[in-house]
Amino acid sequence: MYKYQIIMYWSADDNCFITEVPELPGCMSDGSTPQEAINNTQTVISEWIETAKMRGQEIPEPKGKLQAV
Repeated sequence: MYKYQIIMYWSADDNCFITEVPELPGCMSDGSTPQEAINNTQTVISEWIETAKMRGQEIPEPKGKLQAV
């Protein structure tokens, strides 16, 4: 399980839970339940990292809780 911060919110427009991973630009997922959204997000994080490796991009280290500015 990856340890990146995951932000989750309910989308009435999409009728599902949406997740975002702020440390991995563009890394998002969804699910009909909170647990499904988290499980899907772990899969998407793995795919994001694999794609970054193939492109030779730097993979950010998980920082945990991000500080508000």
